[in-house]
Amino acid sequence: MGRPGRRGDLLALEGYHSPQVDVAVRLNTNESPFPPPMGWVDALAGEVGRVDWRRYPDRRARMLRSALAGLHGVDPAQVYVANGSNEVIQALCLAYGGGGRVAAVFEPTYRLHSHIPAIAGTTVATGRRADDLALDVTEVRRVVAEVAPALTFLCSPNNPTGMLDDPGSVAEVAGLGGGIVVVDEAYGQFSPWSALELVDEDRPLVVTRTFSKTWSMAAARLGYLVGPAWVVDDLEAVTLPYHLDALKQLAGSLALRFVDDMEERVAKVVAERTRLVAGLDALAVHQWPSAANFVLFRPVSLPGPVVWQGLVERGVLVRDCSSWPGLDGCLRVTVGTPDEDDAFLTALAEVLA
Repeated sequence: MGRPGRRGDLLALEGYHSPQVDVAVRLNTNESPFPPPMGWVDALAGEVGRVDWRRYPDRRARMLRSALAGLHGVDPAQVYVANGSNEVIQALCLAYGGGGRVAAVFEPTYRLHSHIPAIAGTTVATGRRADDLALDVTEVRRVVAEVAPALTFLCSPNNPTGMLDDPGSVAEVAGLGGGIVVVDEAYGQFSPWSALELVDEDRPLVVTRTFSKTWSMAAARLGYLVGPAWVVDDLEAVTLPYHLDALKQLAGSLALRFVDDMEERVAKVVAERTRLVAGLDALAVHQWPSAANFVLFRPVSLPGPVVWQGLVERGVLVRDCSSWPGLDGCLRVTVGTPDEDDAFLTALAEVLA
């Protein structure tokens, strides 16, 4: 008896992975360089013993949603929580994508904005960003007019470029009729502007965020969406029952008691980003302006993969983006601790020399 095969439209699809190499300095996955506060660790440890493990978790995650609503000044009905912002994107594709529907993306951008719709059986229409890698609203208009997408994905700050979309451009895109406009703000707290101010019940725009970066909780895999309540209702209709476990709900709710600590960590990363950018300015690379916790750069005289390998040989791991659309020769480095960034800059100077 033959073994069932993968769906025909997924035969060429490869999983999305970041290389995990055993080196001293890992600056390739945009994780926080700083741990969460010990107060949060202690509070979570104290609550674990009170979890009623024989019972299913709160399916609606009411405590966590209420805490997030308070943080952002919205109604809890406008908040949806999931296992990382990638599961939020998956829920959006399940609710609004599928056969005969299109998701629009603008490359180069976060690769899962194409990967997840494809898994959900959604056609992906690809537009291009401008030559400077900024969002090109004229190109967005063209794609929306041609394919009438059910979902239009933006990313601000954009991954992997780090560039922030203009507020007027995002508002204009939201009015083009491109279905649900999804503004991925995984790095939103590092930037001076957020599309959260555009969220209301009459605009088909949602903002996704994650606890992985600014909350130093990548191990928890927790993310959320803020948008119109009717979108949240649609997402809950396609969500598996009890998908968010009790411990994760506790971890997120308790983290929101430590907002000041989070903002202090963000300020440190932003200050260190400024120092890292200055260090790159002194080397033979071209870099793009970043509003995130990473910097995209292209070595001037050597191929990106050669530089990547040279860094690994010196104990430093960054992300090789050279195979991504429009990013020939480019590498992306996460903002680390001062010591980690010094090690990176020293190693990079040696490789380029």
